[in-house]
Amino acid sequence: MGSVDVVDISKRYNSVPALRDVSLEIAEGEFLTLLGPSGCGKSTLLRIIAGLEAQCRGSVAIAGAPVDHLRPKQRDVAMVFQSYALYPHMTVGDNLALPLKMRHLTAWQRLPVIGRLLPGSATERAAIDGAVAQVAEALEINHLLHRKPGQLSGGQRQRVAVGRAMVRRPKVFLMDEPLSNLDAKLRVQMRTEIKELHSRLGVTFVYVTHDQAEAMTLSDRVAVMMDGEVLQVAPPKSIYAQPADVRVAAFVGSPKINLLKGVARVGGTVEVSGASVTCGHGLSAGTPVTIGLRPEALVLTDADRPDALKGKVRVVEHLGADLFVHVALACASEPLIVRADPARHETLDHGETVAVTPRCGAPAAVRLAGQAPGPGRRRRRYGRIRRAARHRSPAFIAARRPARRGPANGGRPWRLAPGPGVSRPGRMPLNAQGHSDQRYASAARRRCRGGRLEGGGGVRRCGAT
Repeated sequence: MGSVDVVDISKRYNSVPALRDVSLEIAEGEFLTLLGPSGCGKSTLLRIIAGLEAQCRGSVAIAGAPVDHLRPKQRDVAMVFQSYALYPHMTVGDNLALPLKMRHLTAWQRLPVIGRLLPGSATERAAIDGAVAQVAEALEINHLLHRKPGQLSGGQRQRVAVGRAMVRRPKVFLMDEPLSNLDAKLRVQMRTEIKELHSRLGVTFVYVTHDQAEAMTLSDRVAVMMDGEVLQVAPPKSIYAQPADVRVAAFVGSPKINLLKGVARVGGTVEVSGASVTCGHGLSAGTPVTIGLRPEALVLTDADRPDALKGKVRVVEHLGADLFVHVALACASEPLIVRADPARHETLDHGETVAVTPRCGAPAAVRLAGQAPGPGRRRRRYGRIRRAARHRSPAFIAARRPARRGPANGGRPWRLAPGPGVSRPGRMPLNAQGHSDQRYASAARRRCRGGRLEGGGGVRRCGAT
C-alpha cells in the first residue's frame, strides 16, 4: 500500500490548458474520487499518476518516493480502463495471468512450448496459476477462466479487468470510469462490489467518474474538478451540504440546487423577494448574497402566507418515491425545484399558483454575490501573473543568464553581438535593450558559414585576426 502526493501538476496541449496547478494528498488506503464533467482534466490527471502521460510542471510521489522519472510498469500501480482493455484472443485465465508472466518470467520462459521446459519455469507458472485462482475465487469468476472476452457480458468483463489489476497486488489502484459502459442495474451491483473490494484489500484507490452517485457512495473523499482545477476536496457529506464554490453546489446534487439572489438581514436571515430565509450567515445587513437551497429544503405551503415565495407550477415530475415540482418565480430566471409529498401528485395542476417556504431547520448555503472562488486561489493566480511579467523584463533576463564558457576559461569560442547582450553559440544575438535583433542574427549567419566564431568586438568569422 502507498499514499499518493500530487504537487502543482500542470498540463497543456499546445495552447489549451488541461490542468492548472493541481495538488492532492491521498492517504494510504483511502478511496478518493475525481468528480467532474467531461473535459475537466480528471482522466488526464489519472494518466499522469500512472505515467502514461508526462506533465508540463509539478511532481508525483507514490509511497513518499518521487516517480516522475519512472516508467509506468515501474510505479507499481494498476489501472482499470473504461474500455476494459482485455485481449480478445486470450482466455480469461490468460488475461489475468499476463501481468504476472511479464513480471516473473523471462522472454524464453514465456515461449509456448519450449518455455515450459526451461529451468525454473514450472515453479513460477505454478505460483502464477495459484494467484490467478485466488483472485478468480474472490471475484466469483472461476467458471469463466476458459472463456474468451467475446463470450462474456459487460459485468463479467468488468470483473476480469478488475481481477487483472488485483493479481499484481499494486500499491495504488487507478480506475478511469470503469462502470460507464454498463446498464443502470449492473452499475449499482458493480458499485457494491468495488466498495467491498476496497474494504477487503485496504489499498489506495483513485477513481475517476462523472457520475455523482458513484462518487457519493464509494468515496472516503471527493475531489471536484472543473476547467483543470480542483475546486473542493472533502467527504461526500460535506461536498453536498457545505459546498465551497457555487460551481460545486450546482454540479453536485440531483436535482440541482436552487440558487437565489437576496440581501442579508439582521438575525442571520436573508430576504429573497419578500421571503425570509434563516441561514445564520453573520453578515452585515444590506450585503448582497446568493443563497443555495436544495429541493428537500423547500416545502409547498398555503399561498396566503406573506413571507412565502409565490409562483406557478410549470412541471410536475413523479418518480414513484419522490415528487419534484418546478415552480416558476418572478424573481428568478430558472424555476424553483421543490421536493414534495408524492400524495400531492393528483392535486397539483399545471399553471396553478403555489407558495414555497424553506423547511424549518433545513440547511442553506450562503455566498457573497460576486465573490471570487477563494482568497488562496486569487493570490496564487496573481503571483503567477507577477512572476510572468518579471521573467519577461530585460533586466531579469540579463541577471539570470548563465555565464558563457569562452576562450578565457577553456570553452568554445563565443560570438559577441554589438551592444551589451551576449548570446550562446548558434542563438540569436541580443541588442542594447536585451532583446533579440534579427538584423544582427542574419549577418552572423551569413558570416559564420563554414567555420566557428571566436570572441572579439563585433561578429567575425572563425580564425580571423
